[in-house]
Amino acid sequence: MSDPKSSYGEPVEEPGGVDDVVGRANEGLAEAEAAGRGADTADTSQSGTPAVAPSEPAAADAEPASASGAAPAAAAPAEPDPWDSEEAASLDVPATPAADTAVYTSAADDSPTVVAAPAITPSEPVVPETTVVAAPAAQPIFVQAPEAPRPRGNRAAAGAIGLLAALSFGVLYLALWIGVRAIEGDVTGDTIGTTVLDALRTWSLWVPVVVFFLAFWLLGAIINRGRWGAWVVFGLLVGAAAYGGHILGALFQAPFWELTASEGAALVESQLLTPLAFGAFVIGRELTIWFGAWAAARGRRVTELNIEAQREYERTLEAGPQLVRP
Repeated sequence: MSDPKSSYGEPVEEPGGVDDVVGRANEGLAEAEAAGRGADTADTSQSGTPAVAPSEPAAADAEPASASGAAPAAAAPAEPDPWDSEEAASLDVPATPAADTAVYTSAADDSPTVVAAPAITPSEPVVPETTVVAAPAAQPIFVQAPEAPRPRGNRAAAGAIGLLAALSFGVLYLALWIGVRAIEGDVTGDTIGTTVLDALRTWSLWVPVVVFFLAFWLLGAIINRGRWGAWVVFGLLVGAAAYGGHILGALFQAPFWELTASEGAALVESQLLTPLAFGAFVIGRELTIWFGAWAAARGRRVTELNIEAQREYERTLEAGPQLVRP
């Protein structure tokens, strides 16, 4: 029979735990550091230049020793940068770790462990909210309607024409007065100038003239734009007013405020059938007819203007408001 030990072999020593591995790694690092220091001392003694100690322990760059305590092996190739992978390129983050990348160091291993911070996806650009304001409702435009044309009158023109008619009445009435006085023998060729001047200073001349003018203007205000036939018919009233003006002038010439009632009545009775009284009536009547024709012609023209203005007003209303462009 064979030896049980030869059949099953020598017992195999089991590898130590994690503490043994760490211890051996530390021992390897210590031996490497000591070897580095010895090499630096030798170089310093040969060259005379003091060696500069590395700023960091060599343990950071050395590879941990093997479990059997052998010399440290060659440095392993660097691990690929996770940020250079296709997965990192597909992410919307910078290719290199940002400033907020956290670095952790394991207690069992001096090599740093880089932990990438979570990728931050940039937020979408903020689009300012557009406020839609409804257009204001169309406001009504108030247009002032054109005013109706005011009809033109003929009363002022009749008054102006009446002044010329009154002046003509005064001249004719004075001529009749001089003629009557000449027939009676009170006026001669030598005294005609004196008689005219005396007549111009009497009430007997100017009162009939004023009464005729007032009567003519009143008739013109009543007829206004009437026809000439109205002046012919109602000219009798102006003649009657001129007749009464002659009698009234005689009363003012007296003067009537110094007369008694009987004296006043006798004076009026004496002037009723005088040539000057009849002359005043005829002159007043004829002047009203002829100057009334002038006033009627002017009234006819005013009527045409009023008709044309009314037609223009109606055309404007039919056309409606017009938009005037600047």
